[in-house]
Amino acid sequence: MKSAVISSAVLSLILGIALPAYTQQDEKNEKHKQQQETKKQDRHDDQHGQQPQNQDRAHQQQKQDQDRQQHQTRQQQNEDRGRQQEQRIQQMQNQDRQQQQAQRQQQRQDQSRQQQRDQQRQYPDRQQRDAGQRQRPDRNQDQQRVWQSTWQEHRARNWRSDHRSWQQRGGYSGYRIPQDRYRGYFGPQHWFRISGLPFAEYGGYPRFQYEGYWVTLQDPWPEDWSNNWYDNDDVFIDYRDDGYYMYNRRHPDVAIAISISM
Repeated sequence: MKSAVISSAVLSLILGIALPAYTQQDEKNEKHKQQQETKKQDRHDDQHGQQPQNQDRAHQQQKQDQDRQQHQTRQQQNEDRGRQQEQRIQQMQNQDRQQQQAQRQQQRQDQSRQQQRDQQRQYPDRQQRDAGQRQRPDRNQDQQRVWQSTWQEHRARNWRSDHRSWQQRGGYSGYRIPQDRYRGYFGPQHWFRISGLPFAEYGGYPRFQYEGYWVTLQDPWPEDWSNNWYDNDDVFIDYRDDGYYMYNRRHPDVAIAISISM
């Protein structure tokens, strides 16, 4: 009986000692489990917390890219406007230069016309005086015979069919009188008479010297002109359209093709 009581007491003592140990182990396990779950929840929360941050960074990067693109666009637009402004300024400057050049050219033309008008008032008296001195020059019989025969042989039978303009001849390619000399001694306002001028035959054509230039008739003279027109009629030399021509003031519509040489 004592033995039984002792055994029960021992068992109770063992169970009393073992039960708290098991209880503590369970509590440790439960605590460890809770810690693991807490860590999992923290990691899960961290992952969910990083997503808004990543979205914010992406949004900021996108906004920065848009701002950079807008800045580049505005800069390009400003550069384009600057180039357009420079082009407009250049065009205005070119227009101003062209207008100035046109004005200077117009002034030169006005001055040239004024000089011609002055010359027209001055030269007719001198030309009339010179023409009077050149009429009926003293020639010996041989010179008179060459003079008349050369002119008569160069008379046209049908001037309209015999005449050819410089355009029909392929264009004038001979000597050209300088402008200052031309304005001073040639043109409708500077008429003269052939009689009394140095004369020669050149290749069967009449040739006379006027103001230092040799004038050679390439066309025949019309058959209805007077026999001695070259002694009595006033003529002038003019450059029109395509070459030099001689005109008779009695017959201003007739243009006789001539060539000029030194």
